[in-house]
Amino acid sequence: MNILYLDCGMGAAGDMLTAALLELFPQPQKIIDELNTLGVPHVEFSTKKVSKRGILGTHISVKIYGEEEHFHDGHPHTHSHHHAHSTLHDIEHILSHMHISDDLRTDVVNVYNLIADAESKTHGVPVSEIHFHEVGNLDAIADVTAVCFLMNKLSPEKVIVSPVHVGSGQVHCAHGILPVPAPATAHILQDCPIYGGKIKGELCTPTGAALLKYFADDFGEMPVMKVSSIGYGMGKKDFEAANCVRAMLGHTDDSRDQIAALSCNLDDMTGEEIGFAMEMLFEGGALDVFTTPVGTKKNRPAVLLTVLCRTEDEKRMTELLIRHTT
Repeated sequence: MNILYLDCGMGAAGDMLTAALLELFPQPQKIIDELNTLGVPHVEFSTKKVSKRGILGTHISVKIYGEEEHFHDGHPHTHSHHHAHSTLHDIEHILSHMHISDDLRTDVVNVYNLIADAESKTHGVPVSEIHFHEVGNLDAIADVTAVCFLMNKLSPEKVIVSPVHVGSGQVHCAHGILPVPAPATAHILQDCPIYGGKIKGELCTPTGAALLKYFADDFGEMPVMKVSSIGYGMGKKDFEAANCVRAMLGHTDDSRDQIAALSCNLDDMTGEEIGFAMEMLFEGGALDVFTTPVGTKKNRPAVLLTVLCRTEDEKRMTELLIRHTT
């Protein structure tokens, strides 16, 4: 199985993910040339090698009208002619005129839908009324498009993301001074493993969070794998630790399918009721269902019902267990 592991020990942003994925290709300049043919309006991609804390990696430059976004007081500034397309409709309109596949266009829109949903929950307004600020700028659209393009080109069978370092302190944005992680980032990364740490600053942006959430099949530690290529995507800011995302592409030797085992103790069902539940589980797609006699609290005789199923069927099997057993 081909696996992409994203090490987000210093968070993630769209440009960092782009640069890290770009380094996985044997001829990155050819990929840059392809990115420049996608038709992101007024945008030109380029790269340069930079070193952070002694680690050599790639910085991706997204120039709009020939100028790159710059930072002041820790937050981004863009020139006035860098028009911000602030609604989801505006972004969809841009995408409709770009030279990209329908699948790629769908990926970009889905990433923005995650951001829009987070902004909606944060500000208490419908998604249709959301006005993007920083994430609606052309450079952000370029970053999202580039990451989606590279992920489609790599096509890993599984994407695993490390626990995400989000930083600490406060961040300046269009709404003023907000806590880190920014509310939209925190909402996007719900149910994902994140941590703060001692580094002051925003390490994971809403764009980076949405890209990780959209493409990740799982969050956790790096699995046992044979690594074939490694990429370092460098951020714009400097911290006491190397500010980069590390991407590792490789494969596992074990090609066997994985299955899930679900079980529950039952002490108040008849044999007929258990038999009916087993039939429903088999009809629902279980690979195997079996019972084991067990003793529970107060020496009460009971039955351990076990279900084996495909990992992608785990939720459905759980619902069937709850529906047809006590």
